[in-house]
Amino acid sequence: MSASELARLRQRISAEDALVVAFSGGVDSALLAAVAHEVLGPRMLAVTAVSPSLAAAERRQAKEFARTRGFPHVEVCTDEAERPEYAANDGNRCYHCKSALFDAIEPLAAALGGRIALGTNLDDLGDHRPGQRAAAQRGAVAPMVDAGLTKQAVRRVSRELGLATADKPAAACLASRVAYGDPVTPEVLGRIERAETAVRALGFEVCRVRAHGQGTVARLEVPEDDIARAAAQRAELDRVVREAGFQFCAVDLGGFRSGRMNALLPLLPVRSAS
Repeated sequence: MSASELARLRQRISAEDALVVAFSGGVDSALLAAVAHEVLGPRMLAVTAVSPSLAAAERRQAKEFARTRGFPHVEVCTDEAERPEYAANDGNRCYHCKSALFDAIEPLAAALGGRIALGTNLDDLGDHRPGQRAAAQRGAVAPMVDAGLTKQAVRRVSRELGLATADKPAAACLASRVAYGDPVTPEVLGRIERAETAVRALGFEVCRVRAHGQGTVARLEVPEDDIARAAAQRAELDRVVREAGFQFCAVDLGGFRSGRMNALLPLLPVRSAS
């Protein structure tokens, strides 16, 4: 099945004159960048947006992946952290983040004579992702959606191509860890990054540190199978999380699941984003 999935993705990308791939280094954008380079060659450029919401480890891994695969790659600084509508962190935060991204990379796409491509897959369409509205307004394309690839298919095709990212855990931006309604600041993002780095160093490779209470409370999510181990290491976890800058650390007994913060959305007054 993966052969036909890869063929569909190649065919979809071949329909473009050129592509600027928004490349975070995650499993989705890595596959898109690798196949776009294979199909388009010099008519493809990968761009990584650098801001306080990008963890340093993710930035290093993105650069290394691009270097290993040999495709053109540049970094651009985005200013979403300086935009009040983004920092307010209401239900439309991702819309404002994507708007800042497009503002930064549209000149590159114009210079290359191509369109902006995002690593969105079919499974992403059912989640709360206001950034997709911003993408539609700016004319960005999602080749993996058009080719019918789910998240599982993305990993399957990545393994077929021997990509190092095939089994990489999901890694959303650091801002996704801040409770809706609490302001997103460089300080709280740094606190989250330090805490997650420390938790991983204790052996919890898959984890999320969710910030609540204006950045004072860390709600730690680990997979359900790791909860008992986290309880056994509660003193160490509490210490490293508080050393990262939080006043309190709590282990979520519900376990890790992507998009857990979306449970707070019904509690917010939703503002429209144009």
